[in-house]
Parts: sequence; structure tokens; C-alpha cells
Amino acid sequence: MPHKGAHSHKTMRGWAARGKCTMGWFYGFKLHIVINDRGEIIQWTLTPGNVDDREPLKDKDFTHRLFGKLFADRGYISRELFETLFVDDIHLVTKLKKNMKNSLMNLHDKILLRKRALVETVNDELKNVCQIEHTRHRCIDNFASNLVAGLIAYNLLPKKPSMNIDIIDKSRLIA
Repeated sequence: MPHKGAHSHKTMRGWAARGKCTMGWFYGFKLHIVINDRGEIIQWTLTPGNVDDREPLKDKDFTHRLFGKLFADRGYISRELFETLFVDDIHLVTKLKKNMKNSLMNLHDKILLRKRALVETVNDELKNVCQIEHTRHRCIDNFASNLVAGLIAYNLLPKKPSMNIDIIDKSRLIA
């Protein structure tokens, strides 16, 4: 007798993969999003669950419209990735791992890095309000339709999670 969830495994064979996240192991996909300070999704891509989080940022098709500062968690730390993005006018800003040497960071960047959790709030709204986390699709087309519909629904929300970066007094950031 097939184990529970075998149907979705069969349906997504060749598309989805087994991956690991902070919550443990899963079978499926990863949605990679880039948002702005107003919680608007400005870029997204989908990968199988086993793809390293940094991979989409190495893809010029994914990053071609990005510029400026990109705040990310420690999982994105990579000197090679930092240099590749920097050449394309994208400054990757991450917290340091415990074993890394401290480097000077602009106070404004430190404050914004603390607000990086905004992306987790957006992810939560995509899952719980727009219902993109559905596990019983019977075909890849239904999965894709549900995902795109959820992304559209999120974009149409009248109030998105955002941060008020105007509060930060730039004249006092000389440190």
C-alpha cells in the first residue's frame, strides 16, 4: 500500500524534490521572492526543494531588474555571490556568522537588516491569506495556477506588510 502523500509524489515527479528548511525535511518546491520596503514582490522564482537558496541570485534572468541593496539572511553568505552581484550593482547585505571577522557596516544598513524579517511576514501572508501552500494538487497545471493566483491575490491586497524607513533620520547616521 502506498504511503500517505504518494499521489502528490507521483504527480510532481520530475518537478519537485526533497529539500530541507528550518522546519525540517519536505517534498516540493521553494518560492524565492525579493520584496521592497513596501512589501511588494518585485521578483520571484520557483525551484525544486533541493536547490540552494543562493542559486536564483546567480541567474542573470532573475537578477537583471534588481539593483541597490539586497538584505538577506545568513544562508546567502558567499564571497563569490557577493562579488558577482556587486559587479551587477547589487550590494548583498547579510548578518555575519559567528566565526566570521567583523567588518564595518553602515548604521542605516544595520537597522534595515533587522527589518529583514518583513519577508517572513510576506511569506506567511502568501501561505495563510493567499493559500499558496496546498499539498494535494492532481497535476502540475493546477499547482502552477494556484501559485500564480496566490501571487496575484497578494499583489491585490490593499494593505501589505511594510516597514517605515522614513523614520530613520539619515542626518544622525554618521558613526
